[in-house]
Amino acid sequence: MRLYWTVLTSGFRRHATYRVATAAGVFTNTVFGFVLTFTYVALWDERPRLGGYDMAEALAYVWIGQSLLAACSLMGGGFEDELIQRIKTGDIAVDLYRPADLQLWWFSANLGRAAFQLLGRGVVPMAVGALAFDLALPEHPLTWLAFLVSVLLGVTVSFAVWYLVALSVFWLLDGAGVVQVAWLSGVFFSGMLLPLTVFPGALGEVARALPWASVLQVPADVFLEKRTGWELSEAYGFQAGWALVLLAAGRAVQAVATRRVVVQGG
Repeated sequence: MRLYWTVLTSGFRRHATYRVATAAGVFTNTVFGFVLTFTYVALWDERPRLGGYDMAEALAYVWIGQSLLAACSLMGGGFEDELIQRIKTGDIAVDLYRPADLQLWWFSANLGRAAFQLLGRGVVPMAVGALAFDLALPEHPLTWLAFLVSVLLGVTVSFAVWYLVALSVFWLLDGAGVVQVAWLSGVFFSGMLLPLTVFPGALGEVARALPWASVLQVPADVFLEKRTGWELSEAYGFQAGWALVLLAAGRAVQAVATRRVVVQGG
């Protein structure tokens, strides 16, 4: 485990060196936060309590999304680009022969990246939003801890999705198409544009059952104290369930890909 902890801390330090990129990301998230906020204000003025949220909760939802955008790779930009490149160049063969688990290696690196992005690009936009607007904030101190646990589970689900996307390049000439589909699916079905509780009928039920709901919608509801008591346990179970299923799928695909590399190498 010491090896993976080292990879995690290295991932944190690596992204901490990109100070200009981090500042640009904070600025971009903040600007888009203001744009979305004014859009939500207009929408909620016309439809009060849309999706079960009052105005303060809806605005908090906006800034939670901006805070988690980079940490949870809602629009990509995490580890997958580097992994895809290593697969395309064949450098992945070196990784597969290392005395380390490939999935755990990349998960640890991505967890370090996510931790930095949450601190570097998450805290400031949320603070700016709270100062500029009347946001609904947790009433109970333990809600913050519950929220961080939910974010960790969301990061895990996001990693598992993008890991499968990256591994698809073993069988494709270019992963750009799969990345684009995953990016669009993540933005729409995570609730980045609108809370999934706003989606009507069957579309809403399907969207809330998909893994992307674990990445933003569920953590936001935990933050807004929509999930407490038994419902909080159900939320964690939903996220953990998708994490286990997707990580297992990634491990299965990894095993097939490893055999393919060994056969070709032999």
